[in-house]
Amino acid sequence: MSGLETKVLNPGTVADPLTYEEAKRLARHQDPKVRRALAARKDLGPEILYFLSEDPSVQVRQAAAANTTTPGKANLKLAGDADEAVRTDLAEKVAKVVPKLDADARDTLRDTTHEALEILARDQITRVRQILSETLKDVADAPPDVIKTLALDTELAVAGPVLEFSPVLTDEDLLELIGSGPAQGGLAAISRRAQVHESVTEAVAATDDVEAIANLLANPSAQIREETLDNLIDRAPGIELWHTPLVTRPKLPAAAATRLAHFVADNLLGVLQERADLDAETLESVKMVVRQRIGEDMPKAEAGGGEGGGTDSPNAESPIVIANRLHEAGKLGEKIIAHALNVNDHAFVLTALMVRAGLPEDLVHKVLSARNAKGIVAVAWKGGLSMKLAAAIQQRMAHIPPAEVLGPVKGANYPLSEDEMRWQLEFFGDQRSR
Repeated sequence: MSGLETKVLNPGTVADPLTYEEAKRLARHQDPKVRRALAARKDLGPEILYFLSEDPSVQVRQAAAANTTTPGKANLKLAGDADEAVRTDLAEKVAKVVPKLDADARDTLRDTTHEALEILARDQITRVRQILSETLKDVADAPPDVIKTLALDTELAVAGPVLEFSPVLTDEDLLELIGSGPAQGGLAAISRRAQVHESVTEAVAATDDVEAIANLLANPSAQIREETLDNLIDRAPGIELWHTPLVTRPKLPAAAATRLAHFVADNLLGVLQERADLDAETLESVKMVVRQRIGEDMPKAEAGGGEGGGTDSPNAESPIVIANRLHEAGKLGEKIIAHALNVNDHAFVLTALMVRAGLPEDLVHKVLSARNAKGIVAVAWKGGLSMKLAAAIQQRMAHIPPAEVLGPVKGANYPLSEDEMRWQLEFFGDQRSR
């Protein structure tokens, strides 16, 4: 190996400067390893790197593509290279170089670097376009036309990053993209942006893209007008994917909360009633809707009521009226009581326990107020309820610490004997009469 070859290939001497004539001679070296090492150097003249960008070896052209000192004209040539690996390395480099160029440099390189980006943004290989998109997605001064080309890409892997993150895209751009129909999943990416203004949310909400609207509802920074939210709630009963983000929206109008109570699942009703931004009147309205849903579990014909089998307005019915109707119809079961417990409708749970157990209201109220685990177990037993529900009532309604809750033994059996439970009921009955 000659001294000149060693000068290029030996890592310990790679930084030794080369004369123009030495570089020119090495650029024509027979060994591609030598030419590849040369193409990776940062101290070559632009004409040498341009020459290497046309090298027959893919590895040499890759090294030139990855070299940040390769001139713009060479980058432009490499952007049209037949080899995917070359274009991929070029995409990674050029996209990283763009934000580091000062204004003067960007003007100088507009016809080369910028054009290379445009070519790469339309590359036939998805991976090349994807690398460009992922690298440019956060760049505030990335070329707008390149970003729009990537945003319109039919592959979500390419369009998604810039649609979700690029600060270059304006609201007008986003509206245009929504109107033209982005790649499948593109609307969902737009809905996840760090800030989504009203005009964009209106456009997304007007589509039939269930996932995109779910993302929009889950995005705390998305500005959604009350009228738009009302429209989405109208459409939401049959779209379960929207229920959780609707219930957990940062700002939820009182009327919206009451409407949601008509159809969301039990666990979400609990979340709804725990919101700190809902006033007492709204919370009571939600509870009334829940009771209405409980009452709807039984046919009107079985519900009794006025002439013709009709019923009074559910919102006018008290818990005792609903509980008695359900009990008479054989509908006051565990599922309904558990449902009320899950949504923190303690008034209905107390009434249901009283009705099922045939006990006075003040006795049941005294047991619960005393937070007496044995007393609660006795009331549940008297009402023919499971020990599992009795344990849940201890925790959720009486707020008995988990370590002190009486749970089922030997499967689902009660932890107390029947004599002990009768004694508990007698004890609280005596306390009641004092």
